[in-house]
Amino acid sequence: MRAHLGDQLVIESPATGVARRDGEIVGLHHEDGTPPYDVRWSDTGEVTLVFPGSDAHVRHLEHEPGRGHVSSRTDMDRAGAGSVPTPPGGPARPGDVGRRIAAERTRLKLSRGEVADRAGMAPDYLAYLEEGSAEPSLATLIRLAGALGTTVASLRGVGVEAPPGQGQALLHPRLQALSPDECRARLSAHGVGRVAVSTPDGPAIIPVNYEVVDDAIAFRTAPGSAPAAAVGTDVAFEVDHVDEAVSQGWSVLVVGPARVVSEPEAVRRLADRAHTEPWAGGERGMWVWIQPTRLTGRHIGPPGQ
Repeated sequence: MRAHLGDQLVIESPATGVARRDGEIVGLHHEDGTPPYDVRWSDTGEVTLVFPGSDAHVRHLEHEPGRGHVSSRTDMDRAGAGSVPTPPGGPARPGDVGRRIAAERTRLKLSRGEVADRAGMAPDYLAYLEEGSAEPSLATLIRLAGALGTTVASLRGVGVEAPPGQGQALLHPRLQALSPDECRARLSAHGVGRVAVSTPDGPAIIPVNYEVVDDAIAFRTAPGSAPAAAVGTDVAFEVDHVDEAVSQGWSVLVVGPARVVSEPEAVRRLADRAHTEPWAGGERGMWVWIQPTRLTGRHIGPPGQ
C-alpha cells in the first residue's frame, strides 16, 4: 500500500448495508508512501495515526476524472519543505492549538523537521497543524508536548476562560510603539472598546460597541447614561487585545473631544453602517463622536519581532 498526501484512505465495512469510513491522508511517515498515515476522518474531522489493515485501501483522487490535481509528496518537496496544500477558498486561519505549537517551537529555536522527528510525525503534517485550523488528536498532542518539553494542557490553552493576561509571559518580551497607521488598522477591527469619563459619582470606564468613521470614533448610548457624560469633554478611548495562545498583545489609546452627533443624516448613516447592535441592549439612539487629537499604541511580543 502506497499513498500521496491528499489521497483517501477507505475502510470497507465487514457488514452489508453498513457505511464504510474514509478520510484524507494529511501526513506521511515514510518517503515511499507506505503506512502508517495521519488521516483526517470525513465523519469527525479528527486526525489520527492509522495503521491500515486488510479491510483498507487507498483511493488516489488525483487520477479521478473531473478532479483537479491533488498535491503529492513530490509536489510538496518541489514547493519547499514544510509547505502544505492550500484548501479550497484560500488558506485556513490557524487555530489556537496550531499557533501555540508554532510559538513554542519558535521559542525553542527548533525547525519543523526537528520537532516532527522528535514527535514521530511527518514535517508536512506538522506544517498542516501549525498553518491550518485542525484539532489534533490527544495522541498527537501528547507526542508534540513531549517533543516541545511542555504539556498537553498548555498546548490546548487550558484556562483560556480565565481573565486575560494570566497565561505564561514571554521569556524576553519586547514592548514596541505602534505607528499611527498600525493604530488605525487595529481600531478598524471595530468591536468593543472602553471610554473613560468623569461622572457625578466619580471616574468611570465603560465598555461600548464602537465604529470608526474617517479616523473618528463613534458609539451609541442613551441620554443621561454614564457614557453620555463624555459629551463636551476631552475623553480617553482604549481598545486592546491579548492573545493568550502566543502570549502577545497590543493596546491603542485615543484622546480627544467628544460631541453629540445631531445631524439626522449623519445619525442615519452611522446606524446604517454599524457593524453590530449595542450589546447592552435597550434604546440607545444617541451617537457620540470622538475626534482624536492624540493616537498612541503599544505592542508586546517576542524579541526581534
